[in-house]
Amino acid sequence: MTKKTIALIGTFDSKGKEFLFVKELIESLGFNTFTIHSGVFEPQFVPDVSNAEIALAAGEDIKQIVEQKDRAHATEVLAKGMEILLPQLYKKDLFHGVLSFGGTGGTSIATPGMRALPIGVPKVMVSTVASGNTQPYVGTSDIVMIPSIVDVAGLNTISTKIFTNAVFAICGMLQFEQPKHVEHKPLIAATMFGLTTPCINDAKDYLEAKGYEVLIFHATGIGGQTMEHLIENDFFEGVLDITTTEWADETVGGILAAGPHRLEAAGKYGVPQVVSVGAMDMVNFGPRNTVPKQFDGRNFYQHNPTVTLMRTTVEENQTIGNNMAERLNQSKGYTALMFPLKGFSGLDMEGQQFYGPEEDEALIRTLKDKVDENKIEIAEADLHVNDKEFAELAAEKLLQLIAKKKGDLSK
Repeated sequence: MTKKTIALIGTFDSKGKEFLFVKELIESLGFNTFTIHSGVFEPQFVPDVSNAEIALAAGEDIKQIVEQKDRAHATEVLAKGMEILLPQLYKKDLFHGVLSFGGTGGTSIATPGMRALPIGVPKVMVSTVASGNTQPYVGTSDIVMIPSIVDVAGLNTISTKIFTNAVFAICGMLQFEQPKHVEHKPLIAATMFGLTTPCINDAKDYLEAKGYEVLIFHATGIGGQTMEHLIENDFFEGVLDITTTEWADETVGGILAAGPHRLEAAGKYGVPQVVSVGAMDMVNFGPRNTVPKQFDGRNFYQHNPTVTLMRTTVEENQTIGNNMAERLNQSKGYTALMFPLKGFSGLDMEGQQFYGPEEDEALIRTLKDKVDENKIEIAEADLHVNDKEFAELAAEKLLQLIAKKKGDLSK
């Protein structure tokens, strides 16, 4: 087995002793190290990559940064430089995985570079903020974050154990490579919520029978963001975007919004997509006592102790429809919009708590009025979103769009 190299990113000026401990442990296990100094001042040992090189990648001079004595600016520059430089170093085959330790500053500097690396490259970040909101650090990447328990300051009974576990983790990731060949099938992205699961399971079976592999993204905000990111990076032959519920949260103020660029990537890059309105009957909040007071008196459903769902209104669905149409109209073609006329989720059907034909019609009517039918094919089905027939109609439409694009490209 070829000897693997682990990039070790850290503030070697303030935490040199700690990183030397980690460096020596990695090398004792038979791996090489590639050290990158991300601190502002002089390191306690000579690194392979200096902070001056990181700053230069961001177009700045480390000496000037030191003179300014502005911690926030220094962190911003080094983070930007890391984001640019680390993937360049990886492409030169200088390391195979990356490990870092730090507080808020060190984490903010190291993780932008980690996020810029391809998915699958081992990335481990030991951080004092690992048990909090890690989305700003992890984003749509596959960074593994480990709580440091104590501050990354000194070698003690707890810190050395945490450091050692992190080293063992990344060494294991690099040592135990997948031994068998995996057949690579063309990929399709699909969006799912618990209340649209039957639809996606049936569509998945249909598409897999046609030779595709389906990657399912949970429409919880970060799920939609991750899918959009992978679409931009040319991972998918097609997108089955049945569950667009994140736009309800983005518009109304729920906790699972995916941001204002949701629904843009496939259209922008000409990736065939079938879009629907799955779970658009609901906005997501946390426990019932966390729902903002402005929504008192609304129709709520307690999905579980930590998730409270709120039924969307006619007015909200009109606004949601306008927002969705604006994004869909950026499409370069190969887009179909499909409406299940008998309900959008497991709660939006006759006899269930969110059943609301008037609210559903408001969304459908707004989308039909606002989307550009010269770019987007519209189809209606007198079915519920979770009917097997609807799932297979949507899957077959996506296959037709994929075939159409292939035909267009071959001309």
